[in-house]
Amino acid sequence: MAEPKQLRLAVAQTILREDPRDSAGLRDSGRDIRRLMREAHEAGAALVHFPEGVTCSPHKRVMSVEGPDKVGPADWNRFEWNVLRQELAAIAEAARELRLWTVLGSVHRLTPPHRPHNSLYVISDRGEVVTRYDERMLSNTKVTHMYTPGSAPVTFGIDGLRFGLLLGMEVHFPELFIEYERLDVDCVLFSTAGPGRQTDDGSFATQAQAHAATNSYWVSYAGPAQDAVSGAPSGVISPAGRWVARCIEDGKPSMTIVDLDSGPRNFARLCRRTARSGVYDPHFVQDDHRSDDRRVF
Repeated sequence: MAEPKQLRLAVAQTILREDPRDSAGLRDSGRDIRRLMREAHEAGAALVHFPEGVTCSPHKRVMSVEGPDKVGPADWNRFEWNVLRQELAAIAEAARELRLWTVLGSVHRLTPPHRPHNSLYVISDRGEVVTRYDERMLSNTKVTHMYTPGSAPVTFGIDGLRFGLLLGMEVHFPELFIEYERLDVDCVLFSTAGPGRQTDDGSFATQAQAHAATNSYWVSYAGPAQDAVSGAPSGVISPAGRWVARCIEDGKPSMTIVDLDSGPRNFARLCRRTARSGVYDPHFVQDDHRSDDRRVF
């Protein structure tokens, strides 16, 4: 059997800031990110994972041309793009200095008049953006007024482990997690701006647990520090669907560390793949009235 691959992962929770006109707030976000990157490096992490919109997650009412009382088309000229670019450059430089892979949520500007993507950047330990994931399953408000949807899954590898990326409200869509199982990932990095609290669709964190268990891979859950006080701190879920580490539930920026591994051969995952491969087809019966008639004992 192949030797299991291992990697130390840090997952963070940070203060959610929602006004992209606030240059000071954008710079505060950048400082928080780089401080947590240094903590992750000191703890021996190879990869640090941040929430959706960790630089800024623009609020729909702040962005609305008809706001704040009414939600309408977003005015992206309200974003301090130059400040965001400066902070992202400083984060990339920190990743290079610390030799630390960094995954973080940010708005990704497109060529006007196209609306931006809601994205996750993957910055390598050389300080280079090696890929980007764009949220595909947007909320009605996001797709109507704010963002351009993405169109494809994204994977990347570090030290023999393969990662997939999901974002925002995509925890509601099991098919996206199944897609990454078929792409043979060891871990899905899910970043969100909430809600961690119970909603009509359930808790995002609870749904993330279910996806980890039903696909038999690790899930890293990165959300805002504000959600921690309502019972959904950031953390890491094992392939068995159990939380193995979580951040402190005090509403403050923090991180937790987990040693991921590819583990031994996962027979539950192999069994599900076999079941989906057409293994039942030779065993179906044809023209048996006892099978066809569903109205009799």
